[in-house]
Amino acid sequence: AHSAGYMTGRAILAAKNEHVDRLNETLISLFPGEEKIFNSFDDAFDDTHNYYEEEFLNSLTPNWLPPHKLVLKKNCPIILLRNLYPSNDLCNGTRMVYREFRDNLIDAQIVFGQHSGKQVFLLRIPLSPAEHKGYPSQFRRKQFPIRL
Repeated sequence: AHSAGYMTGRAILAAKNEHVDRLNETLISLFPGEEKIFNSFDDAFDDTHNYYEEEFLNSLTPNWLPPHKLVLKKNCPIILLRNLYPSNDLCNGTRMVYREFRDNLIDAQIVFGQHSGKQVFLLRIPLSPAEHKGYPSQFRRKQFPIRL
């Protein structure tokens, strides 16, 4: 059994995001403990005729958006995907450890930097890909701004 610092101090590199997603699915299934699943809320902009079903939007995985289905376990390492509060180390790339099961927020602890050991709470926020190249429409995903 290793400490949370040991786990967050390591990384697995992969060439494509789809490979990273598959690796993350495998690794979280091997991580000990009960899992908590957080599903996003997705919608397309200006889709007055409901052309894009929610299931289709859920399947999209643009770069730097969190996945639709976020599976976490206590003490698993997570990484922040947005600059939320840079002066408190809540910026893109901040490594944290998921601490407690909560329904509508992420209870985490920063593990590196000046604020190492600090407990933080993250809410779901609306996120959109910077551009919609390769996607039929601009869309929004309301999810916690993290990945494994």
